[in-house]
Amino acid sequence: MSDQQPLVSIAPDRLQAIQQAYMERLASILASNDQAVSVAKSDRRFASDSWLSNGPFATMAALYVVNSQAMLEMAKAIESDPKTHQKLEFMVQQWVDAVSPANFLATNPEAQQRLIESKGESLRHGIDNLLADLQKGRISQTDERGFEIGTNLATSKGSVVYQNALFQLIQYSPLTEKVGSRPILLVPPAINKFYIMDLQPESSLVRFIVEQGHTVFLVSWRNVTDPESKITWDDYTEDGIIQAIHTVKDICQVKDINTLGFCVGGTMLTSALAVLAARGDESVHSLTLMTTLVDFSNTGVLDVFINEQHVAMREASLGQGGLLPGKELAATFAVLRPNDLVWNYVVKNYLKGEDPPAFDILYWNADSTNLPGPFFAWYLRNMYLENNLVKKNRLTICGEKIDLASLSHLPVYALGAREDHIVPWEAAWQSATHFGKNVRYVLGASGHIAGSINPASKNKRSHWTASKLGRSAQDWLASATEQPGSWWHDWAKWANGHKGPVKAAPKREGRGTQFKAIEPAPGSYVKVRAV
Repeated sequence: MSDQQPLVSIAPDRLQAIQQAYMERLASILASNDQAVSVAKSDRRFASDSWLSNGPFATMAALYVVNSQAMLEMAKAIESDPKTHQKLEFMVQQWVDAVSPANFLATNPEAQQRLIESKGESLRHGIDNLLADLQKGRISQTDERGFEIGTNLATSKGSVVYQNALFQLIQYSPLTEKVGSRPILLVPPAINKFYIMDLQPESSLVRFIVEQGHTVFLVSWRNVTDPESKITWDDYTEDGIIQAIHTVKDICQVKDINTLGFCVGGTMLTSALAVLAARGDESVHSLTLMTTLVDFSNTGVLDVFINEQHVAMREASLGQGGLLPGKELAATFAVLRPNDLVWNYVVKNYLKGEDPPAFDILYWNADSTNLPGPFFAWYLRNMYLENNLVKKNRLTICGEKIDLASLSHLPVYALGAREDHIVPWEAAWQSATHFGKNVRYVLGASGHIAGSINPASKNKRSHWTASKLGRSAQDWLASATEQPGSWWHDWAKWANGHKGPVKAAPKREGRGTQFKAIEPAPGSYVKVRAV
């Protein structure tokens, strides 16, 4: 490898234009308090009267805004290779967000006012919050005392009907008298707990699918500990997903099933289906991918963490065994949106001494999972670094050469989310192009989680649909029509065509003595917390 540093430059005329605009903005806010107030309130962190009604604080906030704008404009103007450019922008954004005057007691008038009004109580409570979070090793984003899995989260009724060292298989109780003869298996990511798909009843994707007359099964991955620290991608494929597929078939006595994968669960599911295809196994009838990367040529902001040196380091430390702690992954995802997921809570929890409110999604976000090192290291290299899943016969998984062309016969429904920073919507579209012609691509509003878990009961936001995939993501978007409400309704219509002839709903979960109910849903695996 070359030791040469990447070439970085900025066009003189572009630099001059940025400098001139900066000096003009600077002069205007220094000359007029009204202009300083106008600039300051353009940033929601400084929108309160505590900032705007106090001249020095308004000016300080405005100076921060114009300085930040100039630095970010310079970062964008830098000419370099795409990878270096992306890293520079990311690092500048991180620094800009960290040095906001809102983040420090000495420069935050809201926190100072709270300190005076509470006679110091806000500061005392903020220090208590800080010490408690130091013990946890993470910033509290929600009141975790307000939730209990199985009580007010993951409450859909059902039973665990199979388990092994990797997962528990949950079968959910029907909510309709008739169901489709072809069941559906949901595969969540192993890097998160499954109950993001089964939060409150009114926002549960699991419940919604059951209500549509499907017999629903779900994989609940084990939160691995040291005994499972050598588990590989092949293990998750063979003993996890493929085992779950065959178990669902056995329980329902059918020749094929429908499948749905969310995020990394979709990537894992796709690789498992390619293994089955290589074996001539036609156990799966259809595939749904929710905000899933199959083609990793565009991984968005996460790409700043991926290079040969980083992957080699992970392989050396974890490739033969060991655990990647869940809190490390959680911290990585948090810094992708630092103002929302880091500094917002620093200000509220510590400077203002507030307790975070109870919020189900943020409770789930904090309920992290450990990953076995060999699985994680293999995933980093073969997906994020080398994009091998879409390269014919490049990967061997469970002894089989992988060719996604072998899945071109499957009906596929693929979802992207327009503001997704983890799976860019264009990348979700690009991934969908590897599945032949029988593909329906739909774009949801909002981000990775809110765009996916957009309850049909609330029917907020919107989604975009088009009849064809098009030649590019932008070509698809140009031909798409915006539809009001949740994309769940669109998926339900599509999935209805694949659930098979209707029959009487099963009276109980499992089948006979071989697959009898082990324990009620949500099972015990999901309740194990990472330490």
